[in-house]
Amino acid sequence: MTALSGASGPVPAGERGETRIADRVVAKIAAQAAKEAVDAPAKEAESPRATVTVHRDTARVRVSLELGYPSDIGRQCGAVRRRVTERVKALAGMEVPEVAVQVERLHPSGASLAAQGRIR
Repeated sequence: MTALSGASGPVPAGERGETRIADRVVAKIAAQAAKEAVDAPAKEAESPRATVTVHRDTARVRVSLELGYPSDIGRQCGAVRRRVTERVKALAGMEVPEVAVQVERLHPSGASLAAQGRIR
């Protein structure tokens, strides 16, 4: 058995390498988290999109999404902010001080369309 050079014990923190996570990876994590947070996405709604600005261990996120209507839009946007913050922190190890949510489009639900058909 041969000993590996440099394998004599734990490496001090100052001598270890650094892991960098690409902005596009953080954006994909944020978009998936936004998708998970939306209550019942409309069938015709596009998947959420996210853009991020990463500086060291901090990510600022902008999410664009489409929601069903009628719904509590404010509550759903709050849920998106919380979920994105949690998932980016858990998966990328980054703090997220800002999540801007932009609702691009509202899609009427089938129930509201049926109700509109009965109104004269």
